[in-house]
Amino acid sequence: MRRPLNSREKPKIDPSRIQRILLIRLRRIGDVVMTTPAITALREGFPKAKITYVIDEPYRELVEGHPDLDRVIVLPRHLGFKEFRKHMHQIRRDAYDVVIDFHGGPRASLLTFFSGARLKIGYRIKYKNFIYDIKLPREPEEGYFHSVENHVNLVKALGINPRSIPALSLPPPTRSEAENIRRFIQNNALENTKIITLHISAGNEFRDWGAERLTRLITLLSQVPQVKIVLIGSGEDRQAEEEIKKTSEASFLSMVNRLNLRELRELVSLSSLFVGPDSGPMHIAATTTTPIVAYFGPTLPAHFGPWKARSTVLEKDFDCRPCRQRQCIHEDFRCLRTISPDEVTNACLPYLQV
Repeated sequence: MRRPLNSREKPKIDPSRIQRILLIRLRRIGDVVMTTPAITALREGFPKAKITYVIDEPYRELVEGHPDLDRVIVLPRHLGFKEFRKHMHQIRRDAYDVVIDFHGGPRASLLTFFSGARLKIGYRIKYKNFIYDIKLPREPEEGYFHSVENHVNLVKALGINPRSIPALSLPPPTRSEAENIRRFIQNNALENTKIITLHISAGNEFRDWGAERLTRLITLLSQVPQVKIVLIGSGEDRQAEEEIKKTSEASFLSMVNRLNLRELRELVSLSSLFVGPDSGPMHIAATTTTPIVAYFGPTLPAHFGPWKARSTVLEKDFDCRPCRQRQCIHEDFRCLRTISPDEVTNACLPYLQV
């Protein structure tokens, strides 16, 4: 693992006097999950501080109930200017000693700027450097920082020096959420099977492995003794789900668009294997002990790989990687789509033969 970056700048307030800390990461699933080691390190460094996290509504389940947080501020899905200003005023009244902006986006940087905090920490971003008292680069001079390392580096600017970077962590499911998954497993006689949770989402066309490849993968994996495949995804993946149902001759179950984020984690935690692309659910899977087989296209495992997880990552070595996912110069998305279902299956087999 590459050596994390340390800020040469000194905190502008005495760390021993820090009592209230505000963390900002509004979205998305994987990005939020990868802040959790920084939260753990922050709690270890400031055990008595009140730590608050600001997040967008669709992702609240990732942090609400987290043992290292005292409060979560949830921004509504459709946030108008008046309501946004109301939240800004409330944050200012709360008088935070420190704000750490894990995000750097327009709303996050505005919340940081108007927070009134005595110390503001964030990434070195063009046109926004004036906002932060301490600012760190997202990338080293050579190579890459993993996103988890990036977030922990921001926390280290407060003088915290953890002996090792913590694992990912999420709040536990509620009793009803855990019961929903238990009932699903019982009703489908999955107790003595090897469940493979297969994430079929594309996210965007650059990460779209294609329904045809997914169908072939399901066919291959379903031939392994005792294996049962459960598809997962969001509402945006219903079309892919239907295509797979129409063309697959193998049996499988689908929980596409039927799970919240904590239920998804609970299902993965009870599975024998998680399979899918670089995605939010892959990072959720990395918070469990379930092994992972992940296929990467335009992004790099060095930056977004499953953190401290038992995993196998498949990728192809093309000079165009990584890319901004705005235009494929080859127009065929070969970085992902040249990974074959047979290659993914072969990567899965060692985890299923235990």
